[in-house]
Amino acid sequence: MSASKLTSLATSTLSLLLERQRLQASHPTLHLQLISTNLHKIRDGVIVLRTASDDEAAEHLRAHYERLRGMFGEEAAEKAGLHTIPPPMPPSPPPLAERVPSPETTYEPYTDDPSPDPDENGILMQQRQMMDAQDDHLDHLSSSIGRQHHISLQIGDELEVHTGLLDALDTELDGTGARMSSARRKLERVARGAKRNGSTVTIALLILILLILIVVFKT
Repeated sequence: MSASKLTSLATSTLSLLLERQRLQASHPTLHLQLISTNLHKIRDGVIVLRTASDDEAAEHLRAHYERLRGMFGEEAAEKAGLHTIPPPMPPSPPPLAERVPSPETTYEPYTDDPSPDPDENGILMQQRQMMDAQDDHLDHLSSSIGRQHHISLQIGDELEVHTGLLDALDTELDGTGARMSSARRKLERVARGAKRNGSTVTIALLILILLILIVVFKT
């Protein structure tokens, strides 16, 4: 895998790690296998680049790998076999005989401000652009989390209001049911009295029913 593809893979893995950190409390295994696979690919790619003597690209990706491995967690990384990649060993100094200049050796005049290497400037610019893109992505995630938190607070407030309304409705229904039960008992007593006393009680029964209905509808 080329260095550019490995860099793109590292960027996508960073997004997965950020999402995993945000939702780890509710989804502890979110993206776990995919992140582990990506980190293995990046680690293998760094080793391949070192073998191909592309030390600059390998060191850049090694730094990315170590940062992503730290976000993944030391325990999870060791469990997945994601070991650290040691930095490259500094080159050994040449033997003394090789360092002695020959009589034909020419020296360039010393300057305090040497001309920068165009390739190095391009790599630095690419690294800055990648870091800026990652910062923008983090800002976007932070804004999304803030909006979701605000929406959850609004939903909680609305649920509290609806709960209060339902409690008030239950109380009102309980009161109405109690009044209806009381009126029913009174009607039953009057009906039993009417059966015993005959038509004399019928008029009183009708009057009592009217009074009860008036009281019920007023309340």
